[in-house]
Amino acid sequence: MDIDADEHPGDSHARLKTEMWVRSFEFSREELVKTAGRLGIELPSNPGDILYSFRFRVALPVEVLKTAPPGEEWTIELAGKAKYRFTLNAINRIIPRSELMAIKIPDATPEIITAHSLGDEQALLAKVRYNRLIDIFLGVAAYSLQNHLRTTVKGLGQIEVDELYVGVNKTGRQFVIPVQAKGGTDKLGATQTKQDIACCAEKFPHLVCRPVSAQFLPNGVIALFELVEAEGAIRVVEERHYQLVPAREIGPDDNRDHGAP
Repeated sequence: MDIDADEHPGDSHARLKTEMWVRSFEFSREELVKTAGRLGIELPSNPGDILYSFRFRVALPVEVLKTAPPGEEWTIELAGKAKYRFTLNAINRIIPRSELMAIKIPDATPEIITAHSLGDEQALLAKVRYNRLIDIFLGVAAYSLQNHLRTTVKGLGQIEVDELYVGVNKTGRQFVIPVQAKGGTDKLGATQTKQDIACCAEKFPHLVCRPVSAQFLPNGVIALFELVEAEGAIRVVEERHYQLVPAREIGPDDNRDHGAP
């Protein structure tokens, strides 16, 4: 059941606390600005930055977190142009496994790219691209189609795919591979993966979608996840960790078959 758009924010908060059957409601960016003005809260020049932070970088306020039932959490999803949906979902984390061995790969990143990267996310995408980690991870020939693709998706509004690849395997089957990259303190989000899948279904319906998430780990290790949407949740199909090193640092022991095909 949706909360009435004209309802006072304080009343909405009270209802969230007392009527847990309210599992989602929609709001617009305009409502966010109006409510902030009514409460005397100064917003940044781009109010969307606040929503992006709560979607991918920081936790929601404790007062909001406490209203979620055990095993569930509130998430903010896109619901159209400048519209959002606040909804309860099962807790869905994409967290690197600490016990996985890092696979050494000869670093093919041009030094000039490493020297002039403007941020963790850009650096991560560049390293994945120049070292053909998508090819290695998925076992396909993959080609970068577009970086930071901004487009609109029906029912979601404008989204951004960090990088989009297309690929082909040994039998000629073709794929579209949206890549979500997170560095620094940003967290991999199931919400963004759902957006990427929806985008690929709309823009590339004839290609098989294989979403991938990439994250920097300590010591420059890169974690890659192949994901799939099953029963409304994002699941991990496979996870690998790669460490880019000079070729001279890869010895006979590193070149052994560790059980991977």
